[in-house]
Amino acid sequence: MASILDEYEDSQNTRQSAQQHSRLSTANIGITHSGFVNVRLEEEKPIFNKQRIDFTPPERINHLAVCNNQLCMSLGKDTLLRIDLAKPDQPNQTELGRKDDSKVHRLFLDPTGSHLLICLSTSECLYLNRNTQKVRSLSRWRGHLIESVGWNKLLGSETNTGPILVGTSQGIIFEAEISATEGSLFNTNPDQYFRQVHSLEEDGKPAPVCCLEVERGLENKYFIIATTRKRLFQFVGKVAEGSEQQGFSSIFSQNHDLLPSFQEFPANMGYSEITFYTPKLRTSPKAFAWMMGNGVLYGQLDYVRPDSLLSDVQVWEYTPDIDLSLNKPISIVLTQFHFLLLLHDRVKAICTLNGEVVHEDVFPDKFGTLKKMIKDPVGGLVWIYTERAVFRYHIQREARDVWQMYMSMSKFDLAKEYCRDRPECMDMVLAKEAEHCFQNKRYLESAKCYAMTQNYFEEIALKFIEAKQEEALKEFLLKKLNNLKPSERTQITLLVTWLAELYLNRLGQLESDGNDVIFQETREEFRQFLGNSKHKECLFNNRSTIYDLLASHGNVDDMVYFSVVMQDYERVISHYCQHDDYSAALDVLSKHCDQKLFYKFSPVLMQHIPKKVVDAWIQMGKRLDPKKLIPALMNYSQMGSTQQISETIRYMEFCVYELTVTEEAIHNYLLSLYAKYKPDSLLWYLEQAGTHVSDIHYDLKYALRLCAENGYLRACVLVYRIMELYEEAVDLALQVDVDLAKSCADLPEDDEELRKKLWLKIARHVVQEEKDVKKAMNCLSSCNLLKIEDILPFFPDFVTIDHFKEAICSSLEEYNQHIEELKQEMEEATESAKRIREDIQEMRNKYGVVDSQEKCAACDFPLLNRPFYLFLCGHMFHYDCLFQEVTPHLTAFKQSRLEELQKKLSATTQSSKSRHRPAPKDEGDTSSLGKGNAGTSREQIKSDMDDIIASECVYCGELMIKSIDKPFIDPQKFEEEKSSWL
Repeated sequence: MASILDEYEDSQNTRQSAQQHSRLSTANIGITHSGFVNVRLEEEKPIFNKQRIDFTPPERINHLAVCNNQLCMSLGKDTLLRIDLAKPDQPNQTELGRKDDSKVHRLFLDPTGSHLLICLSTSECLYLNRNTQKVRSLSRWRGHLIESVGWNKLLGSETNTGPILVGTSQGIIFEAEISATEGSLFNTNPDQYFRQVHSLEEDGKPAPVCCLEVERGLENKYFIIATTRKRLFQFVGKVAEGSEQQGFSSIFSQNHDLLPSFQEFPANMGYSEITFYTPKLRTSPKAFAWMMGNGVLYGQLDYVRPDSLLSDVQVWEYTPDIDLSLNKPISIVLTQFHFLLLLHDRVKAICTLNGEVVHEDVFPDKFGTLKKMIKDPVGGLVWIYTERAVFRYHIQREARDVWQMYMSMSKFDLAKEYCRDRPECMDMVLAKEAEHCFQNKRYLESAKCYAMTQNYFEEIALKFIEAKQEEALKEFLLKKLNNLKPSERTQITLLVTWLAELYLNRLGQLESDGNDVIFQETREEFRQFLGNSKHKECLFNNRSTIYDLLASHGNVDDMVYFSVVMQDYERVISHYCQHDDYSAALDVLSKHCDQKLFYKFSPVLMQHIPKKVVDAWIQMGKRLDPKKLIPALMNYSQMGSTQQISETIRYMEFCVYELTVTEEAIHNYLLSLYAKYKPDSLLWYLEQAGTHVSDIHYDLKYALRLCAENGYLRACVLVYRIMELYEEAVDLALQVDVDLAKSCADLPEDDEELRKKLWLKIARHVVQEEKDVKKAMNCLSSCNLLKIEDILPFFPDFVTIDHFKEAICSSLEEYNQHIEELKQEMEEATESAKRIREDIQEMRNKYGVVDSQEKCAACDFPLLNRPFYLFLCGHMFHYDCLFQEVTPHLTAFKQSRLEELQKKLSATTQSSKSRHRPAPKDEGDTSSLGKGNAGTSREQIKSDMDDIIASECVYCGELMIKSIDKPFIDPQKFEEEKSSWL
């Protein structure tokens, strides 16, 4: 048998679907023009795509059931064909083994696809499990013609159905359970139990149970829907938690005393069928459709309602071509937005939103009469069969045209929801909604919708202008502005300028009306618009236009706000200064801390609010360059009030003492202020500024001239001292105070001749100008360089010896004391020389004992193998080891000297070797003489090398102490040494 999935597509179905789609697409007459051009590069596939299965049944098909990709069909009288659609090439054929005239009445397949019930026309029922080949009879079910089964979706498994409901042709509802596992020795039947729970009637007579459906809601509430030919019953009840396994009898018992809730319709066509739509796998159904005599009852399922599961119920009557007497509908299938009706020769798809037929598919007569239509609740495919053929429908993109229906019903939110990924359709919906709102005078909502469409901007704007709806126009422009891209600068500029004009008109109107609340709200909205970051670039580029608009409306406050938003603080400050509001101008300056604006506006502000300005400068600190503020300070310190001058000095002192500014201009200006207005601080400033030229930040010559012009002699003396003009300092100090001159005379410590000269000047002044001999004598005691004989020429001839008696005596005593000190030093030197000679003599006889097992302190090898040194501390080194230890610690000079001595020593060694060769006899005396000189030279060289290398022990001497701060590894070789350890 050929594969069941080898399909071909009926060309007639494609043609009809395309025609139907063209009819739908022309239903949009009257919609405002859209900016989208609706061009399809290829024809869309139809929603309902019919495919015939390439399958020729060996016998006629009686019944077919599909669920969970498991297809079962009854062929002929006794054959059952099962196909796993995941493995279509492996069909399974089973014989029922019936020899009587019984026929298959119905097939029921559970949601798992595992349990198949085969109901026979002889009121018998057979059971076949998916995993077995053995057909088993359900003995307890015998005698009942089964019309419907309500499967247990919650507890059903591959081996057990759980409690299920079974409806018969006599209106009786049974509860049963089937288990696929083998029973005990005495009970081999698969049916666990079979008991009656309820019975249904119509017009006082039993009516067949056409359909059964069991659904679980919230809080263990169960809903059971049962239908007869013209009635729909609902049974609602709660099952105790954990007792679901006990079945549904408790639900029927809860409704036993009351009549069950049902809906009845008068028409009767002998049977009915109900179908459900489940959006996702393993979820509860959301909608239902009941095919009965009056039409199709369609509605939603609401599991929250306490008494009824059905909501939003409506009846869609059959189309006029459906005659219940001749052409009854056979089956119904419900999808998300359509229900499919199966007639004897065609399938009709009817939209559940408006009841219109959106698709009609006629089947050729060659396949025979259509028998049944089944939907796989798991796979979602719809199956139709005749006696000789099997068809299936693929339902693709069912919701693609739903937006049009919702739009025509004015349900715009739902229409937009179903065309989110189709901008051309979304545009049409928005345009329709906007027009609808405009006609109903909901102008603001209309403006919001229009702004999101691609309709002509001018047309919509004129529409609101003609309707005199400025608020709606403003809303439209705002939304349109937010939808523009940053690259559309021209459009942004136009909208921003227009909106600014609208806001200003509105503000002017509100202000004239005196409506303060709305005026403040509108102003706040306008300011938010001006401060919007999205429009910042446009507003900045066109700020002159906005300024002109604001000025034309006389809106000064908003102009100031806009200037702040644009960070055009210069305009704001200029505005405040023009209106003499200098404090507000300074507040703007202090808030935004723009140095350039400080430099520009400080002269004006300093003239009117000097203290606040200086406080602002001080708060700015180092962010301001004081040198750039000097013009403002100098301008108003010369012609300003006392407060301006004092504030200028305060800021200069802040710069010098707090900010430690080193600019010469700042210090010079502070000096000039001190000299002119605050002389008491001048000398203190000079003293704390330092006494060395390198520490001074003011101009010494300028300071000297400034002090001299104002007669500040002490300050001049201080400047002279810093300039190291000691003679001038002493000369000027003698005009002020002798003590000041004395302090200046002692300053040149390294130049005794100059000191003596300065002190002589002081002495001459004391003697000749002050004529005070006692003071002159004090000069001798103050300076040890002056002698009595140095100052005697300054005294007049008539001065008696009595005035110098003490000075002469003290001078002679000093000379005598000096002679005695020299004698004592000579004696000490003689004694030291004597001791040194004794130490040298003693050292010549000193020796040390070296054991034969002694080792070198550096290399730890036997000491006596090579020449060595022995130090008094006990350390012993080989000559070459000591040489290597000492050399790195020597100075550059000693290292070069050591290299020079080594070269000389090697040269003398070579010459001595050459002299050991045989020489002529007549040169014997000369060779002998040369040898003696060479030996003397070599001994001297070794002695000089010993003085450098062995002057002290390398471990105990100064070399070790000096090297304490040096690293053990040479920094240049550190990386190399480090890598060797890795």
